[in-house]
Amino acid sequence: MPSGSEQDDRATYSRSLGLFSATMLVVGGIIGSGIFISSQAVAARTGTATLTISAWSLGAVIALLGAFIFAELGRRRPQVGGGYAYLRDAFGPLPAFLYGWALLLAIATGAIAAVAVTFATYATQLAGLSPDLIKPIALGAVVVLTIVNAFGVQPGAVTQNVFTILKLAALASLLVAALFVSSIPTPPTLSLPTPHSVREIFLVLGTALVPVLFTFGGWQQTNFVAEELRDPERTLPRALVLGVLIVVVVYLGANLAYLRALGVAGLAASRAPASDTMAIVAGTSGRRLIAAGVAASSFGFLDLVILVSPRVYQAMARDGLFFAALADLHPRWRTPLRALLLQAIVASVLIMTGTYGQLLDWVVFGDWIFFGATALTLVVFRRRDAREQVTDRGYRAPLYPVSVILFVAASAYVVFGSVASNPGNALRGVMVLAAGVPVFLYWRRNSLLAAEV
Repeated sequence: MPSGSEQDDRATYSRSLGLFSATMLVVGGIIGSGIFISSQAVAARTGTATLTISAWSLGAVIALLGAFIFAELGRRRPQVGGGYAYLRDAFGPLPAFLYGWALLLAIATGAIAAVAVTFATYATQLAGLSPDLIKPIALGAVVVLTIVNAFGVQPGAVTQNVFTILKLAALASLLVAALFVSSIPTPPTLSLPTPHSVREIFLVLGTALVPVLFTFGGWQQTNFVAEELRDPERTLPRALVLGVLIVVVVYLGANLAYLRALGVAGLAASRAPASDTMAIVAGTSGRRLIAAGVAASSFGFLDLVILVSPRVYQAMARDGLFFAALADLHPRWRTPLRALLLQAIVASVLIMTGTYGQLLDWVVFGDWIFFGATALTLVVFRRRDAREQVTDRGYRAPLYPVSVILFVAASAYVVFGSVASNPGNALRGVMVLAAGVPVFLYWRRNSLLAAEV
């Protein structure tokens, strides 16, 4: 590992992001393409408008609990890497490394590849281009956004602000469009569940929560750039809570618009509810408008993941648990340039080979394992303070410890649901994590040997 003097000569992150940019990062990290598509699965699983809205409302509560928890964690440890730093300080380097390992091999890079392809698919349709150009355009989007984010956190954040506003405008158009729907069209013939007993309702809501929580996920990514926020102890908690509240209003409003325009059966049968809703009001031009919104939303989400995830790999390298070259920031742009390039290479390979599709189901499985584990770090930190008689001042998560218990229970439900629905895929996910253990031991050994020299 480098000596103290060598570390002092290294470039540090630029604290240049304020509350607005941080809030847009939260909103942009949650809203991808899911809200334009996943409502169909929720309606199909619940069968009634009331249960559909109930599922989204329950997801909103869980997302807010997560925001409360991660807000206190960010205030306690405003360090680059977010969940990686919390897991390291609470449970040690192995679970922290496995989190970064999972991000690089599946969670972040798989999301980058999938969202890049989604963006390219809508872009080619809007421009009337050949589907053969989807992969080249997806690769081009990854390259362009990697370059943008290499030149500093501000260019990436400005790009994120612009596209987050565009996606919010697209969703706002849904709400306005729904006001002009005079009556719900005749729903198509479709067999929907009709739960009656408390047990049936509980089970139905449980299955519907999987796509809901997947669509609500992503608020934690702003914690990755805590060292680049101005006054992070105050800015990060405010941005997390405010950003999630904005998304809650938008998501509930969008689903009310879908239900008003399509009815629950129509929503359950629609493969593109946002497009179908806009088509009822504005025909083909409405479809094109929402398609442009999905493209903008996907591009903005892609920028967010490319921006924040390399901070985790850089933190791993700084701790001696990854390639030493990744620990350095660019001296002028103060960005983890080499980590950005590594991420772009892995994501590009996934795009070219098409293997990202096999990773997507595991993204939910892996992400929520680490969501739950990271929430538990708050318990460790609070108990540590109590044991050491530390007076803790500043933002504290409301409803603690109930908030942690409920959030961890929700995380466990998503994980077990993923295992039950696709055991083979879950097994492959476990194998990816297990493969990280010998890699960790290798880097750990090298780090210890370097420290002794």
